[in-house]
Amino acid sequence: MRKFILLAALLLSGAAYAALSLGQLTSSDATAGLKEALTQGASKAVDLLGRENGFLGNPKVRIPLPDKLDKAGKMMRSVGMGKQVDELETTLNRAAEAAVPEAKKLLVDSIKSMSVQDAKGILTGGEDSATQYFRRTTSAPLGDKFRPIVQQAITKVKLAEQYNKFAGSAARFGLIGKEDANLDGYVTNKALDGLYKMIAEEEKAIRKDPVSAAGSLAQKVFGALRN
Repeated sequence: MRKFILLAALLLSGAAYAALSLGQLTSSDATAGLKEALTQGASKAVDLLGRENGFLGNPKVRIPLPDKLDKAGKMMRSVGMGKQVDELETTLNRAAEAAVPEAKKLLVDSIKSMSVQDAKGILTGGEDSATQYFRRTTSAPLGDKFRPIVQQAITKVKLAEQYNKFAGSAARFGLIGKEDANLDGYVTNKALDGLYKMIAEEEKAIRKDPVSAAGSLAQKVFGALRN
């Protein structure tokens, strides 16, 4: 803890805080700066994904058919059913885009409830330590929020029942994992993976370029970590 308090002192040693002595500084200062940056990064990730083509138009997170079922999609295309395959893949991604905005409040709440110990782990951890914190604290409640939105979106796809029937059979024979055998579960899991991937990219960008951080405290936090 002493090391963390000293880090806080270092972070606040700029001109704006020159009048503060070491005795006046606590680790809560560094925590506040970290929260500024995480709030910005998480919000940006949600905004990027939770809009039209947020998933569909981004090759990093675009949701395809499960790998083992991709061959079935190619077969359908070969017999003139490419339009149906495209419709299914588009709807998978639209469902994820519709669900992701629900994540913002949970992510912000997770940041607000972050303890000093959590902040210490993030500041002294790897370049994706904040993302791992979010995954640990939000993946379960986000999955619960995403699933009904995903379900509503994919009911509009006529191929959904055929997909689930075929995927269920494939899972029994070990061709795909059970978690991918249901369309709702597959999209929900992929939406979460995409969200955390984008959060990780935002975290990496802020660590690399502290000037992009939301406020002066955040800039000092990540600027000091680079030195």
